[in-house]
Amino acid sequence: MPNSVYKIIELVGSSPESWEKAAQNAINLASKSLRDLRIAEVCMMDMHINEGKIETYRVKLKVSFKYEG
Repeated sequence: MPNSVYKIIELVGSSPESWEKAAQNAINLASKSLRDLRIAEVCMMDMHINEGKIETYRVKLKVSFKYEG
């Protein structure tokens, strides 16, 4: 790990089921185009409500991955 550099990006995942599923959806999609994902930090959780019912859970994540020039 010496001399390693990591890039941090923000992602927002959503799910009609739960915050955990929302986070998993974001990571699943990001891992298809980004290699070496390392850490994900939950920054914010919210939900979209319609007529008093939860419609969508949303999670904002900071995700780091190894930077390769």
